Amino acid sequence: MVLFSPHSNLGAAIPQQMPAQPAITHDSSSPLTRDDIQRAHLLTDRIRSQFSSAVVGQEQLRESLILCLVASGHILIESVPGLAKTTAAQTLSSSVSGSFKRVQCTPDLMPSDLVGTQVFDFSRQQFTTQLGPIHANIVLLDEVNRSNAKTQSAMLEAMAEGATTIGGQRIPLPQPFMVIATENPIEEDGTYTLPEAQMDRFMMKTVMTYPSSDQETQMLQLLTSRGTDMPSASSEDQISLQDVEFLRLAARRVHVADAIMRYAVDITATSRGSGSRPIQGLSSKVRLGASPRASIALIRIGQAHALLHGRDYVVPEDVKSFAHEVLRHRILLTFEALADAVTSDQIIETILSTVPTP
Repeated sequence: MVLFSPHSNLGAAIPQQMPAQPAITHDSSSPLTRDDIQRAHLLTDRIRSQFSSAVVGQEQLRESLILCLVASGHILIESVPGLAKTTAAQTLSSSVSGSFKRVQCTPDLMPSDLVGTQVFDFSRQQFTTQLGPIHANIVLLDEVNRSNAKTQSAMLEAMAEGATTIGGQRIPLPQPFMVIATENPIEEDGTYTLPEAQMDRFMMKTVMTYPSSDQETQMLQLLTSRGTDMPSASSEDQISLQDVEFLRLAARRVHVADAIMRYAVDITATSRGSGSRPIQGLSSKVRLGASPRASIALIRIGQAHALLHGRDYVVPEDVKSFAHEVLRHRILLTFEALADAVTSDQIIETILSTVPTP
């Protein structure tokens, strides 16, 4: 639809001793080799293999999770209940041999429940630090919009800084680190709207839809054949933390031409009412466009998408393929647009059709 003319479980603390960080042995400035690209393809195929045994359909969600993992970002998943948001997040975590923690967000969840706290040890007459569940490689924040503002600020620090502060002491998070947050859009009781600053920290936001009848039938067949609702992880398909670091470093080595960078900047600038071809009447629909962080996310996702498709360079389709996931939570609509049932996805579609492709 074109809206404008083209011109117009928190009590247990994880161990204080963090696992050793994987060593990075690749030169980030060296070009990718064919072996690097082939290795990246094999590693991501092993992750897809885990998904095929646990989640039916939802290919867009699967690719979004993998791309976000490779691009060193965080992801927000939105859908109505019962569409396997939590299962998809747990499947991604089970495909990586790192630590995983799940936090069920509630209004009474406190920052110390998330990041940890200091406990006085009477036997040694000193304080000891107990780390919270945020100190893991992959963290699932289930129903993140149910947590209060103070706890959300603690989440924001962890996502933005890669560290937490406990008793005045700054503690780095384990690497690689990724947050997968879920939210339910249909309930308002006991929920707190995520602030724009925190929404912008998510590299992508994906929206799940209902499966088709065939997919739902296939899901039931899968459940009855394996005899359990929870899929069992296969250690053979797991990738190591060193493999994840390799994928992330390899994605950063994918070449991005100046024309592609200008294209990403033009997309975000157009959402703010400027760009090479400003859209007339956009200000009546959009009250806040995408920030420069969106340009960075478009390029990072483009690099990851190119790598997983066997290329060492980014093409415009790499940027456009997941532009909706990158931009939909960064474009804030006016009350007039909301009253007219306009969606951010429709705005993004208009922007992509307006901005000239290099």
